[in-house]
Amino acid sequence: MDMIILKLGGSVITDKSKECFFRKEIVDNLSKQIKKANKEIILVHGAGSFGHIQAEKFKLNNGYFDKKQLHGFSVTHERVQRLNTLVLKSLQDNGISAVSISPHSIVKLDNHKLADMNYNIFEEYLKNQFTPVTFGDVVLDKKLRFSICSGDLLSIALANHFKPEKVIYVIDVDGLYTSNPKINKNAKLLESSTIEQLENFSTSLDSHADVTGGMGGKLDAIKTIAKLGINTILVNGNKPDRLYKLLVEENAQSTIIYGGRNEKN
Repeated sequence: MDMIILKLGGSVITDKSKECFFRKEIVDNLSKQIKKANKEIILVHGAGSFGHIQAEKFKLNNGYFDKKQLHGFSVTHERVQRLNTLVLKSLQDNGISAVSISPHSIVKLDNHKLADMNYNIFEEYLKNQFTPVTFGDVVLDKKLRFSICSGDLLSIALANHFKPEKVIYVIDVDGLYTSNPKINKNAKLLESSTIEQLENFSTSLDSHADVTGGMGGKLDAIKTIAKLGINTILVNGNKPDRLYKLLVEENAQSTIIYGGRNEKN
C-alpha cells in the first residue's frame, strides 16, 4: 500500500525528564514537514512524560493487583489523551485534517499481546482523506484486567495490517548507533542494518522511566516490522527537514533497517 506509518517518539514530542512537558516548537516543525510532504500517513505517537511516569508509579503494565491502580489507569489515560490533543492541535494548525483514534476503545490485549483491534476505523478515515492519529495508551487486558498498549505495538499491528510503503520512527538521536550515543561518545551511527544484524544487536537504555522498554523495545518492534518485509527508517526529529526529505524519498541522515523483501544484496 502506498502509505507511510509514522511513529513520533515520546522522547521527541515531550521532555521525558519533566512530567507532562510538551515540546510544542518541535512538534509544530514536524507538523509543517508532514504537511509539506503531502503523503498518506497513519500517525502513531508515544506517551513520553505524559504517560510513562504515572504508568510506572502505579505499575500498570503489571496488571491489576490493587484498587488504587484503577485511579492510576484513569489518570494515565487522561494525560496521554491530553498529549494526543496537543499533537492533534499542532497538526490541525498546520493544515492537516487529523483525527484521533484512541486505543482504549479499539484495542484489547491478552497478557500484553494483541488480542483484537478495529482496523476498519483507520480504513474509513484514510478513504475519506483524513490523517488518523493514534497513541500509546492504557487498555483493557483479558488476562491482566489492564496493561499498556505502546506506540510500538500499535506500529507493528498497523504495519502488519496495512503493509505500508515504509515505517518511519522519529526519535531524538540521528539513528541507530553501535551503543547509546547519550552515554558513549565513541558510539558510531549505522547508516543501514538488516534483520540478521539486529538479531545480534544490543543497546544500552537511558535512565528515564519508560515502561515500554526504551530503545530496546523499539528494536524488538523494528525487527518484527522488518520480518514483514517492510523497511523502517530511524530519523532525528530535532533536526529541521530530515523527516520531510525521507517522506519525499530524498536523502537525509538516518538509519534504514531493510525488511525481508528489500534487503541489501
